[in-house]
Amino acid sequence: MTTTPGPEIGKNLLKASYVRDEAAIEGGFAGIFGRIAALYFQKYGDQSDALARIAAKNHKNGVRNPYAQMRKDLGFEFCRRESERNPFVAGPLKRTDCSPVSDGAAAIVLADEETAQALGKAVAFRSTAHVQDFLPMAGRDILKFEGCALAWKRALGDAGIALGDLSFVETHDCFTIAELIEYEAMGLVPEGRGATAVAEGSTEAGGRLPVNPSGGLKAKGHPIGATGVSMHALAAMQLTGTAADMQVPGARLGGIFNMGGAAVANYVSILERIR
Repeated sequence: MTTTPGPEIGKNLLKASYVRDEAAIEGGFAGIFGRIAALYFQKYGDQSDALARIAAKNHKNGVRNPYAQMRKDLGFEFCRRESERNPFVAGPLKRTDCSPVSDGAAAIVLADEETAQALGKAVAFRSTAHVQDFLPMAGRDILKFEGCALAWKRALGDAGIALGDLSFVETHDCFTIAELIEYEAMGLVPEGRGATAVAEGSTEAGGRLPVNPSGGLKAKGHPIGATGVSMHALAAMQLTGTAADMQVPGARLGGIFNMGGAAVANYVSILERIR
């Protein structure tokens, strides 16, 4: 990622969209989410404060993650204001609303339960769900992330739990507007009320449901291909009590949402410690 010129990265990432209709959107792949943010603002009002709070939250969390690419608490005011260091990138999205271009690697070891139980620590998949949505944004209500919502519903149902039973969530915040809509899709808040989750502190490290205690893609980094695996690795650290400074106290169940494209491929995992 980091050795590829910026314009080429943008062109490569656009392949996760419906190129025939969406390649001309200004701003490359960031432009896709810039358009989503603009449509969300048009329907629900200016959400710039909420997006800045999400960015500031994740950067603050990233300080405690030794594996994060960006370990600096930028603060709400910096994330909220347009500046030379934080210019608009696409639509209402500023630089602090976009995950960085990152190189990275991650690995997890998969084993049968008997083998896992013989090891010093083990985390199990309590449930998983994969929901595929239409690729063209024109073929769906892009503000609802319906594939994400259905994946969460299936995974929670198969696990026999409610969202509130989770100790934390690692979610795909490629852009802050994505995390905002994901609050609604996972059922944390009603549709159009994503801003309330972060305004009330529900998703903060010490909140009702900590979201992205690792700093998320926003601070941890978003190395395409390694991202989803790293989210599972970090969740496993939480559940085995080895997350050090980013540890969520008493973490018992963890939820992970990873996606491809603009909520086209949607994956939810529910993890729990078994040893």
